[in-house]
Amino acid sequence: MSSVLRRVAVFSLYNERGVADDYVIYLLTKLRELVERVVVVSNGNLSKHSVVAVDKVCDQLLIRENEGFDIGGYKAGMEAIGFDELSKYDELILLNDTCYGPLFPFSEMFSEMESRDCDFWGSSAHKEMTPNPFTGTGHLPWHLQTFFIAIRKEMLKSEAFKRYWKNLPEIKTYVDAVLLHESQFTRHFTDLGYSAEAYVDPEKYGSHYPAFINVDEAIINRFPLLKRRAFFNDPTFLEHNAIDLPRTLRVLKETSEYDLNLIWRNVLRVSELRNLNSNAALMSVLPDKRIKNADAPADYGKVAVCAHIYYTDMIDEMLDLTGNIPVPYDFIATTDTPEKKAEIEAALAKRPGIEKAIVRVVEQNRGRDMSAFFIATRDLLVDDRYDLVCRVHSKKTPQVQASKGNLFKRHMFENLLNSRGYVQNVLDMFHDNPSIGFAIPPMIHISFPTMGHSWFRNKPRVEETARLLKIDVKFDDTTPVAAYGGMFWFRPRALRKIFKHKWKWEDFDPEPYFDDGDLAHALERLMAYAAQDAGYTTQHIVCAHQLAHTYAMLEFKLQKLASAMPGDFPWQSHILSEWKKAGYPMGNHPAAAGAGAVTPTPITETVALTSVKHSLAELNLAIKSSLKFRVPVIFKILRPFYRGTRAVLKPGSRRDERRTTRQ
Repeated sequence: MSSVLRRVAVFSLYNERGVADDYVIYLLTKLRELVERVVVVSNGNLSKHSVVAVDKVCDQLLIRENEGFDIGGYKAGMEAIGFDELSKYDELILLNDTCYGPLFPFSEMFSEMESRDCDFWGSSAHKEMTPNPFTGTGHLPWHLQTFFIAIRKEMLKSEAFKRYWKNLPEIKTYVDAVLLHESQFTRHFTDLGYSAEAYVDPEKYGSHYPAFINVDEAIINRFPLLKRRAFFNDPTFLEHNAIDLPRTLRVLKETSEYDLNLIWRNVLRVSELRNLNSNAALMSVLPDKRIKNADAPADYGKVAVCAHIYYTDMIDEMLDLTGNIPVPYDFIATTDTPEKKAEIEAALAKRPGIEKAIVRVVEQNRGRDMSAFFIATRDLLVDDRYDLVCRVHSKKTPQVQASKGNLFKRHMFENLLNSRGYVQNVLDMFHDNPSIGFAIPPMIHISFPTMGHSWFRNKPRVEETARLLKIDVKFDDTTPVAAYGGMFWFRPRALRKIFKHKWKWEDFDPEPYFDDGDLAHALERLMAYAAQDAGYTTQHIVCAHQLAHTYAMLEFKLQKLASAMPGDFPWQSHILSEWKKAGYPMGNHPAAAGAGAVTPTPITETVALTSVKHSLAELNLAIKSSLKFRVPVIFKILRPFYRGTRAVLKPGSRRDERRTTRQ
């Protein structure tokens, strides 16, 4: 191949909000260094700002109806250029916006592929699969993936190439896009005698989809593209396929000059926060010794503590912890009586490291620490006078057993302010990662029923409040990412929309209250999503000894549940989801009548096992019937599993009797 090729590119863009994100502009800018002409096709309208930004980095911008997915965009772009005009180029690049990049210079991939003798090539290929996972029959052929394909001159000027696009079937769904084009394009032209090559070949990686499944290994080998879906896909798929996105991000930090903030600014707008935090493992396990060199500058800007102190007997405990902040800081305190104010001021006066002490008495205690935070300290936190703030309060959780309340308090205090070195690592984390706006302890789950249920009755109020504040993000289905207990580190600008609203004391419920569904509980669950709306990630932070306890108990709880279920996690999750949809049927068991009760009816282990097995048998039959008639493709794939589990789940079977007797 010639060392200087004339290239033309068609870039297919789709964004449901009409935004061409910065990562798109960067990708097009870098592409232009190797491509003579760039045509961008937007499937759907673009904002005026995006039109201006895209126009600067392309030669032609087409805006069309969102029809035919990226394939329709490719076709429209080629038709706009004209097939006769296309034939004058050495290479046509068809690519879309489903990847971040280039993570490494495009010239590396282009140079490698120039050395290969082929008629068309792709950045990545998909392995042949039998049966075809989309149909359950036949096979899915080996094919180049259409997010980046290059077609060379001989194929480009052929009548076969023009005819293929002229006769392309109508693409109405994602499955159509795969079955009618992506999986057929490569085979169609190789059957005609044209040769194809892939920069990332599945045979070298041991999976059917290495650009996604082996993303970390591909990046180590300097693959220049990262699929966006890895961040917001259902974590069940990543778990099942052992996709290591966290390792990928670590490798990028060490080996690539790509600005990861381009990723975060885009992915935050399209992700459910729980999925994003799970897939990218947005959790930092921080030691008690500073990770950075001890002599590294501590340029953290203006730091403050904002504390609500209702229980003044906790002042010294709280000040011992905030004393771990390694730089001078302001201490902003709220409380409910003048007497407590004087007591707090006296305690603060004795503590070194505090630059300025501000103590205020709240007008009312309705809303407790949350109303004090967003009303009484609003004027101090609504602007940019502070770069980082640690929010704490004197938590006792008197409505629960003391041991539970103390564990909850330690969980928050220690994961935020455990030691001087630990806090220095927290501050370094914010300094080095401008995309982080909110840092919280991991979700409390020991002795509290938060996992899978922690919206409780708060989601409608959260959604209502989000609409009021014009916070426009996707909320997680069952378990929000939240600062449970109301303590966290944050950049004030990350919560700007909540602070800008002028809350009234009457907006909060009067005392006494412990129920969900009120404004205080809603705001507790809204803050991470407000940060997301503002373009910031939420990072979980945890110290080593807290992690040891949390993880060990979490592992016990999960293995206990898994041991009662057949199959692996994806199948267990599916079974339980179907059981939930069916209303948790329990057969004729007497506990069924009290299914919603906190404490179930006592039963013997033998009866319990029989009841559960009856329920699973009913559920197994229901799932089987549903799949057979509604999704026959999946039913065929799962049929061997049903055969293997039928004897185990069938009540009254000999195997069932043996297991029951042993109980």
